[in-house]
Amino acid sequence: MTDFHVYILECADGSYYTGHTDNLEQRIGQHQAGTFKGHTSTRRPVKLLWNTTFQSRDDPFAFERRVKNCSRAKKQALMGSDWSALQRAAMPPGERDAR
Repeated sequence: MTDFHVYILECADGSYYTGHTDNLEQRIGQHQAGTFKGHTSTRRPVKLLWNTTFQSRDDPFAFERRVKNCSRAKKQALMGSDWSALQRAAMPPGERDAR
């Protein structure tokens, strides 16, 4: 059975890149080599910060889309499994201060 992965990389400039693949080791190698064109090809080296595994092909694609749109704070909370920080980061700024 093939596993599917959603992953977050940290680029040399400190930015995050979120992607999905069915071969994590190969995809990281492509990012490192610059053969996977786009955001990471000009921001190497990259470092794998986080990944999670799915059993079906559709689930990681949908999850990647949700994570890509998250703020840096939400991504950091997700990577640290800090669910209370993730909830705070999801609140409008004025509501975060009130709690």
